[in-house]
Amino acid sequence: MTETELLVHLSALEDAVVQTAAPGDGSPEIAWGDSFVTVGVGLPPEERGQPFATIVTKDYPGFDAASQLDRPGAFRVNVQLGREAFTARFGYPPREAAAHREAIDFAEPDRLLPHPTYAEQGWAAVVLPGPRTQDDLLELIGRAHVAALERRDRRR
Repeated sequence: MTETELLVHLSALEDAVVQTAAPGDGSPEIAWGDSFVTVGVGLPPEERGQPFATIVTKDYPGFDAASQLDRPGAFRVNVQLGREAFTARFGYPPREAAAHREAIDFAEPDRLLPHPTYAEQGWAAVVLPGPRTQDDLLELIGRAHVAALERRDRRR
């Protein structure tokens, strides 16, 4: 899947807001070009809640560089699984992610992995999603989207 295909898919989800950070929108320069997906069309950003998915196109030096995204064409899709789904998927709870970190190649393409920075919050990631991960990734995005809609409805 390309980044564009994913953005089209994410944009088509019910009440989804895809914001690609850019100069002048208040986002930090390091985030420019990265996309953040929330729910709440028509709501101001502060009322949309946290993203349920993101697409990152570069390393964040000193913070998030394990996926080696500073190479041509590289990007990573991040999706919020939550504790239960994370545990079911990876065999350990998010709070134990640090203990498993050394065994993971976070730059491996087309493999669903714990997020290199936000695994402890129940996030997963795929660098350069392809045929091996496409179906699972779209299913997980769908579940994260439904959970985001439910959180939105509880806030109302």
